[in-house]
Amino acid sequence: MSQLHKRFTDDHVEVLLRGYCQGLLKRAEVQEVLGIGKTRFFALVKEYRDAPDAFSVAYERHAPSRLPTAVEMELERELLREKAIVEDKRLPISGYNYSALRDRLRKKGIKVSVNTIIDRAKHLDCYKARKKRKTHDREVVTASIGALIQHDSSWHLWSPFVEEKWALITSIDDFSRKLLFADFVPKDTTWAHIQAAQTLMQSYGIPLRYYVDSLRVFRFVQGRDSVWRKHVLQTDDVDTQWGKMMRILGVDVTHALSPQAKGKVERPYQWLQDRIVRTCALDKISAMEDVRSVLREEVDRYNHHQVHSTTKEIPDIRFQRAKKTGNTLFRPFSLPKPYTSPKDVFCLRESRVVNGYRRISLFNHTIQVPNVELYEQVDIHLAPNTAKQVMEIRIWWNSKMVHSLALPLEGFAVHF
Repeated sequence: MSQLHKRFTDDHVEVLLRGYCQGLLKRAEVQEVLGIGKTRFFALVKEYRDAPDAFSVAYERHAPSRLPTAVEMELERELLREKAIVEDKRLPISGYNYSALRDRLRKKGIKVSVNTIIDRAKHLDCYKARKKRKTHDREVVTASIGALIQHDSSWHLWSPFVEEKWALITSIDDFSRKLLFADFVPKDTTWAHIQAAQTLMQSYGIPLRYYVDSLRVFRFVQGRDSVWRKHVLQTDDVDTQWGKMMRILGVDVTHALSPQAKGKVERPYQWLQDRIVRTCALDKISAMEDVRSVLREEVDRYNHHQVHSTTKEIPDIRFQRAKKTGNTLFRPFSLPKPYTSPKDVFCLRESRVVNGYRRISLFNHTIQVPNVELYEQVDIHLAPNTAKQVMEIRIWWNSKMVHSLALPLEGFAVHF
């Protein structure tokens, strides 16, 4: 069907719209005569009501404004830099991010739309059509902050200018979608995840539940983790260091059965990962502290400036409103009895039996244990102090700490 201005005069359309506004004609009748849809109909009605004397359906073609030559050159330069990153197979990036490119240009005082960038990208062979995704209709399941913390890690090469991969550990509140913790660690270890939980809980409180995957840190899986193939030990029969810590704090732990089940935390990961890698590659960043600065900037953008696609709110605003109205399941952090230090909660745990000389053997170290009866079992709390390069050891028996000491980290055959 031809365009409206080619089929009807201004007067003809105006008579029909005036009849509708006066209640003489029904919407369906006007739409049928004009051959237009509901959206176009109401747009015409608004235009007519706003300025009836100036109403017209005449089509005016506006020539697109040209960008200054300097802007065109800068846009081309940034697109070609983006192309080099996308084609670098070492980096965890598969496509172009024109929104991120727009934000980088804005920092330089250049304001162009994403559509303009895409138009230039197609001409420069810097364009990949995105794969169509399934419609995302996942609703917020939890009704309060602190009801569920989605916790995960991502192991990648975060910059082409570094030689080793790092792990990004994050924790996100399910209700508000606010990132409560995000940091890089050299290795994806149990101790790194324990420290992440400590930081979150001492900052926000103790949540009701954590949602994690089946990584060895979080879950013993029989057949995968049983080196000796002791079949009497089934999945979840063995308590991991992570599980012990959560049980002591009274936090429930739920395990995702597949990567797809962790969608809520995977999307922020992809968003952070994409922007961090691009910035590090373009700015030639290689030091972990500098990459951390990029991470903090992106977390701030995500938490305080980005409207979440599902909640339709900025995460921090949603979080603070829930906190202010008491819609929270966070418990104030406090040490469970009989412990007197966070080092007895956020730690690695071992147990040993005191021998006839009141000694125990711990990772090739012989330790004298006073004030404990012979052949009694003691609980050992290990807290690695990487700053001082020592392992802080606290020995408990009968709900009391009976001995503490520090030994050099070097030589400890424990993975932390």
